[in-house]
Amino acid sequence: MARRLFFVDSIHGQRARVEGDDAAHLTRVLRAEKGERMEISDNENLYLAEIEEARRDRVVFRVIERLERAAFPLQPHLYAALIKFDHFEWMLEKATELGAGAITPVIAARSEKGLERAALKRLERWTRIVRESSQQARRSRLPVVAPPVPFDGALAHNGTRLVLEETPGAPALLHVLGRREQSLDSPAVLVGPEGGWTDEERGKAAAAGWTAVSLGPGVLRAETAAISALAVLMAFCQAAKRSGTH
Repeated sequence: MARRLFFVDSIHGQRARVEGDDAAHLTRVLRAEKGERMEISDNENLYLAEIEEARRDRVVFRVIERLERAAFPLQPHLYAALIKFDHFEWMLEKATELGAGAITPVIAARSEKGLERAALKRLERWTRIVRESSQQARRSRLPVVAPPVPFDGALAHNGTRLVLEETPGAPALLHVLGRREQSLDSPAVLVGPEGGWTDEERGKAAAAGWTAVSLGPGVLRAETAAISALAVLMAFCQAAKRSGTH
């Protein structure tokens, strides 16, 4: 059985200390005990560690050795238009599992009014969600959850830029990825809100060099579209890496 992974704030003198709610979660929920070995990450390096002390309010790890980190083939940046928070938070969790390197909420024309103000208050909660999801998925580096940006701000991304489009005519995402000239340098995926993009937003994205791509003939929920695009992107990159074509 795979060892659990847990994030710690820092490591000093080959020891890492966890206190408060995190310690309670380890001892009461995960049933961590003295002598148990776990993998811990300080968000830079991954270590094998043994629990030296396990109390409800404090857990102390002793580092045994440094481990190699299993890296994703790429870490795409997900720019996701703000949607209802329960749906957005589900998307955060799944995007983390799929290897997103950064997630930026986007204020789109059809985003529900007021969500951007409430989103700023949710950043701490969202950071906790991706931390818990990273531990469950055993990824040793956390994705960055950025503050919300306006639509024009999202367009400034440098690298491979893909915008999901539900209207007919956009080429399939997999077809675009398969073009020999298509670079996957610093890829970004831009996902619209409920109701889709406005014509003005489509025009701005095209003018900024974003490639419109489709996930098929159906109209997907925003959160479904986001995780579907990430899954296709990661699967394609992994297959291409194995075959040596990209």
